[in-house]
Amino acid sequence: MKEKYLKIDPYILLSVVNTKLRDYYTSLQSLCDDLGIDLALLVKRLKEIGYIYDLENRQFKLVSN
Repeated sequence: MKEKYLKIDPYILLSVVNTKLRDYYTSLQSLCDDLGIDLALLVKRLKEIGYIYDLENRQFKLVSN
């Protein structure tokens, strides 16, 4: 399952992950556990396009320079 999520376009991945976090999961860890995604790889992949996880808001947000 993780390959499916980590191989898609990173901006689509961002949208899917943030939507799932908003609608179905209480934490990034629970999303990753449920979908079988390596948390560190997910964070790394989204960081490559300039997004970091905001724990308080439970979503990936663009890093402001």
